[in-house]
Amino acid sequence: MVKINGTESETAGQTILAYLTALSYDPDRVAVERNGSIVPKALYHTTVLADGDVLEIVRFVGGG
Repeated sequence: MVKINGTESETAGQTILAYLTALSYDPDRVAVERNGSIVPKALYHTTVLADGDVLEIVRFVGGG
């Protein structure tokens, strides 16, 4: 199990990029924290989620 934004999910074994794509997130408009550390966007395609990981995904939205 991977905990993502406080909710447990069966996403272990996927890359961060695959997970973001499956949920229609634009990887250029999010920041991902994995186990307390920010994951550089250049590593989204190679970082594989593992059991016990804790992710926080923050989307950037415009406003005024």
